[in-house]
Amino acid sequence: MAPLDQQSSDSDAMEVSAPVLDDDGREDFDLDQDGEKPLSAIASHRSNFPPIDDYAFLSDCETTCLIARNGAVEWMCVPRPDAPSVFGAVIDRSAGHFRVGPYGQNVPAARRYLPGGLIVETTWQTETGWLIVRDALVLGPWHNTDQRSKTHRRTPTDWDAEHILLRTVKCVSGTVELEVSCEPAFDYHRAAAEWTYTGKVYGEATATCKATVGDHPSLKLTTNLRLGLEGREARARTRMVEGDNVFVALSWSELPAPQDFAEAEKKMWQTAECWRQWITIGRFPDHPWRGYLQRSALTLKGLTYAPTGALMAASTTSLPETPGGERNWDYRYAWVRDSTFALWGLYTLGLDREANDFFSFISDVGKDKDGNAVPLQVMYGIGGELQLDEAELDHLSGYEGARPVRIGNGAFDQEQHDIWGTMLDSVYLHIRSREHVPESLWPLLKRQVEEAIKHWRKPDRGIWEVRGEPKHFTSSKVMCWVALDRGAKLALLHAEKSYAQEWQQLADEIKDDILTNGVDSRGVFTQAYGVDSLDASLLLVPLLRFLPADDERVRATVLAIADELTEDGLVLRYRTDTTDDGLSGEEGTFTICSFWLVSALVEIGELDRAKRLCERLLGYASPLKLYAEEIDTKSSRHLGNFPQAFTHLALINAVVHVIRAEEARQSGHFQPAHSSK
Repeated sequence: MAPLDQQSSDSDAMEVSAPVLDDDGREDFDLDQDGEKPLSAIASHRSNFPPIDDYAFLSDCETTCLIARNGAVEWMCVPRPDAPSVFGAVIDRSAGHFRVGPYGQNVPAARRYLPGGLIVETTWQTETGWLIVRDALVLGPWHNTDQRSKTHRRTPTDWDAEHILLRTVKCVSGTVELEVSCEPAFDYHRAAAEWTYTGKVYGEATATCKATVGDHPSLKLTTNLRLGLEGREARARTRMVEGDNVFVALSWSELPAPQDFAEAEKKMWQTAECWRQWITIGRFPDHPWRGYLQRSALTLKGLTYAPTGALMAASTTSLPETPGGERNWDYRYAWVRDSTFALWGLYTLGLDREANDFFSFISDVGKDKDGNAVPLQVMYGIGGELQLDEAELDHLSGYEGARPVRIGNGAFDQEQHDIWGTMLDSVYLHIRSREHVPESLWPLLKRQVEEAIKHWRKPDRGIWEVRGEPKHFTSSKVMCWVALDRGAKLALLHAEKSYAQEWQQLADEIKDDILTNGVDSRGVFTQAYGVDSLDASLLLVPLLRFLPADDERVRATVLAIADELTEDGLVLRYRTDTTDDGLSGEEGTFTICSFWLVSALVEIGELDRAKRLCERLLGYASPLKLYAEEIDTKSSRHLGNFPQAFTHLALINAVVHVIRAEEARQSGHFQPAHSSK
């Protein structure tokens, strides 16, 4: 792998160079036998899209956005992260952007997050001077003081989103020509924007959506520059000299935007303070990897939707898992599995307040209108929506030509038998320190155990949501065992001894079935009953305490995956040529699986190997310490939606596993990052 500074240099060249186009105006490259762009091609072809890992991620826990290195917001949906996009250049270069930066220059001197929060600082050096740009989605004191919020269903906190994307600019040396270009493209570029001046002079303008259907927010641009309105674009250009300050605020609610730079600077400071107050609650080891842990925790927090407590799998839709291919999905929803696993990571760092809100969200969606407990779905809309119908946006080119671009997710009504175990495991983790199961939560928990009992003998689509035929996936059976095992423990805490005894007996029955049918002649856990294929989800066997780490079947499975289910040392979910997932083409290595392998290697005593792999994985992080879903080992580029909650939670547990194991060499006692004992 190239060193980080070399990766950045390569990325710069890829961003600013023009693509090679065919006669139809699309990128020209050789296709593989499936008619798709091969993974190896991504390292050699040129693109006018920034690398996925080149984006900065911002959030106010109600809205998210991605900012390219050239200073352009290229992905943003308002008023919610799963709403139609207003800036969508990340999936089509004509689908809207919002740039603030030096005129004619695309590569900054440096870019970083301010420590302890989600504020991005970009430093620009031009031939004549220096600029510093700071970007944030503004947070401030709780603002629903005159009447209750119409969207918040969780307990109010001390701070709240102000629905403002704020960008401040300071010229710190010389003179620099600054440009502002705000060109929204409403409704995924299906509706035109119309700008009008709404201030007395040139400092305020509002973009409205000209769509005839749907309810779309207006965008108000406020600045101390003079705006010009040119069709769908609002623009400004000025020469800044040393000591000059500029602000540009984009807002979409009735909350007031700053009217001068002093107000803008105050809002930037209070946003930083809100994030610092949150991160200070956590427990972070005094270790060189501390920064990765904090950035991952902040990313998970940024992927939460504060009004309901939901946690999104990622901020984006349709960033491809296979370059130029069809493995493009909408991840802007709350997977029960991803969310509950994410709580592992937050608990590990002492950040457990989000768990209260998430379990309240689960309580909401786990009941019908009459208050009766109902089975959990695989995923929900972040507002608790049940129906997430999938559609394709044929008018969008897709990231680097990867089509279709999808919105919605057809997996919402799949049968995936692992969700009850993941949810009950996290509930047990949350409740055991309190030694009390809330009376209001018990009916929901009981219903999930009953669902596991009802379905554990049946085939399903598995943790990876394959779109092929259902199978008896071994990891799904393990998670059903988790549901019964944790259910029995919760029943004891709730003084339901008969349920505890019954459910523990059933847990033992499921375990016997798995050990009989889900282990091959080598003593290795297999992807599904009756097949010899490997699956990275079986790395969870020791992490979930299904078997002790010193069991020979655990060791054999971990080492088999490490040696046989890897590309250049990083872990695949499964081999696409031996798994009927209903799709064509290759996919990259799944970063969460590689971090799982780190944790599993620690568990079986392979600490040195685990540490080497962990160091390598941290080296693959984006320049801002963020991760997408996959990594192409040939090019070191990230693939899939970004940033990905699943990956960051696995990073937290892997890093803490390694740190604690190193400490245990001296103390003689190892405490795993996550344990349900």
